[in-house]
Amino acid sequence: VQLVESGGALVQAGGSLRLSCAASGRIFSGYAMGWFRRAPGKEREFVAAISRSGVNTHYEDSVKGRFTISRDNAKNTVYLQMNSLKPEDTAVYYCAADLTSPGLWPARECDYWGQGTQVTVSS
Repeated sequence: VQLVESGGALVQAGGSLRLSCAASGRIFSGYAMGWFRRAPGKEREFVAAISRSGVNTHYEDSVKGRFTISRDNAKNTVYLQMNSLKPEDTAVYYCAADLTSPGLWPARECDYWGQGTQVTVSS
């Protein structure tokens, strides 16, 4: 599976962005998909994941109610809608694909990774 992220940008606090991740290669619908992020000087952290069917999702606590993950299996694309952005959301956001269910993702070293897209939130 090859993953290519897009949509990162510079945005003011309180603003919104939508990240996209286009997948190619193996059957997209066979994988759970999700997002991690790495802020400057910090460890990579889990953000959100979605099951193969799109029915089940899992979020890191700090983004619940602000971020929404979705997928379109017909377009082989997963999205991360980010609202009410905060400066602490500034990070490189990475798309990932894995066979495990979303609830296991926070501690998971996923099978496939994108190159990342930069999100910068100014105060």
